[in-house]
Amino acid sequence: MILQALTEYYQALEREGKIAAPGWSPVKVSYALCLAMNGTLERVDFMQTEQPKGKKIVLAPQSISLPAPVKRTVGVAANFLYDNSSYFLGIYNKGKPQRTLECFSACKALHEKLLEHVDSPAAQAVLAFFRTWEPKKAWEHPALQEHLDGILSGGNLIFRTAEGFVHSDPAIRQTWETYYNSTGDGPQGLCLVTGEVGPIENIHPSIKNVAGAQSSGAALVSFNAPAFCSYGKEQNLNAPTGKFAAFAYTTALNHLLSDRDHVFRIGDATVVCWARNAKPAYAALFGGAAFGAAVPSYTENDLRGMVKSLCAGQPVTYEADKLDPGMDFYVLGLSPNAARLSVRFFLHNTFGGFLRNIQGHYDRLEIVRPAYDKFETLPLWKLLSETVNQNSRDKSPAPDLAGEVLRAVLMNTRYPATLLNGVTLRIRAEREITRGRAAVLKAYYRKLQETIKRENPDIPEEVLQVSLNPNTNNIPYTLGRLFSVLEAIQESANPGVNATIKDKYFNSAAATPAVIFPVLTNLAQKHLKKLSSSNRGLSISYEKQLTELFSKFDGTEYPARMNLPQQGSFQLGYYHQTQARYQKKEEKEHV
Repeated sequence: MILQALTEYYQALEREGKIAAPGWSPVKVSYALCLAMNGTLERVDFMQTEQPKGKKIVLAPQSISLPAPVKRTVGVAANFLYDNSSYFLGIYNKGKPQRTLECFSACKALHEKLLEHVDSPAAQAVLAFFRTWEPKKAWEHPALQEHLDGILSGGNLIFRTAEGFVHSDPAIRQTWETYYNSTGDGPQGLCLVTGEVGPIENIHPSIKNVAGAQSSGAALVSFNAPAFCSYGKEQNLNAPTGKFAAFAYTTALNHLLSDRDHVFRIGDATVVCWARNAKPAYAALFGGAAFGAAVPSYTENDLRGMVKSLCAGQPVTYEADKLDPGMDFYVLGLSPNAARLSVRFFLHNTFGGFLRNIQGHYDRLEIVRPAYDKFETLPLWKLLSETVNQNSRDKSPAPDLAGEVLRAVLMNTRYPATLLNGVTLRIRAEREITRGRAAVLKAYYRKLQETIKRENPDIPEEVLQVSLNPNTNNIPYTLGRLFSVLEAIQESANPGVNATIKDKYFNSAAATPAVIFPVLTNLAQKHLKKLSSSNRGLSISYEKQLTELFSKFDGTEYPARMNLPQQGSFQLGYYHQTQARYQKKEEKEHV
């Protein structure tokens, strides 16, 4: 399914002229060897250009469409019409001199094989160059001296004549395409991607730009050990993929990964997404909706309006493209694994279907937010960060967790229990309930209710609200509210106290209220007595709040022990009451 979707994406890009044709691939080039028609090297042109890198402008190689590269392992294999100094010149500042000469000989043999019968001045110039060039004298060649250090550093070289770049010559291009289509490193067979009979690719091109993988590229399809093989087949013959399909899916995936504006990091996974019709506007809007990515030229209100329309099945215009909510859309997550890539997840839905699931996720997360919190909606990275100790050196969430949460959001399934466990552990360790942690508690249990189609008696619907629910008599929720009021009483009576009751008793109050709350209420009476002498009005206000909360118990004793959902109700009650207290304080300050 992955390879088929990527192949279809490649075909859509090719129809619009946005990607290299079969047999061609974008290659980074640093220098051009300028040849006379008799093959003499006249000069070297510097091909690097100024390109943005972050906030800086740096010199970087040009990306040029050239013959598809060979996949090198440990052997000698030359590229056609471009390569480094070892293959083109027979010189290199690293490695063994004998191997360098072997590289040059292989490159010479390849060009003689392909260009010998090409009736083109450019082809004859290249042939003459290889037949007359002497690697042993290359170090002293005057045309190389100006750029010798850069050439030896490993950058790619191409050929140029007075008529232009050699790779642009029509006769040479036709020769290469004929050669490429007629060769293959495997036997004839049925391609499992296209269903066509043709040469089966034994070694697929590498995938580049996956975070954490080798810079030279890694394999998405690979069989390198007998345990992975069947029926005596070797390497990728175990998953027969035709030459065209292997080129198409790798070229399409490399194209997606090279677009840094639409590549996202979730944990250790590199995530790409695309629409079947290859319109980039789909990925841009999806990135803003799902990952909180910046959406140029559109405000957050614009984005919400477009998402709302698409969720309702109405097309919208974005970046001059009309977005169809019924368009097939794909999301692929890749993680590095030595010289290979592992698929974290591969999700397929309509574009509108994904957006509806994302919107449902944000609805479940909605909760009252502090005044200092500038996030209208909580992006995925913010939720995942709530499971991590922010004082630790490594602030990355668990690799599996990120993928599981994203899958749950996009496919509208239950959130993983590891998300709840991670947030609960941070609450216990830090005794702090942030907006993100409260939102996770609310969203997890609300989604659980939707899934099992019944309320959890320990954390009912009346508790899973956006803001404070003063009417519920749920005991754990009320205890959380009570703890917040007791904390406020202590802070008012002892401003700037070093250790509050939250620091000392929060976890035990949530787990064993029957043991802790009598201690806290007795302590509160002392605080109220102290407060009444300095601020009688405030003391009376707190007493009224305590009376209201105690009345909700209606003679019920404090629970001896509370389970995990009940502790969730306690934590939400505490959060809601605390935010209500802060909001009232802010309102008074602005009067």
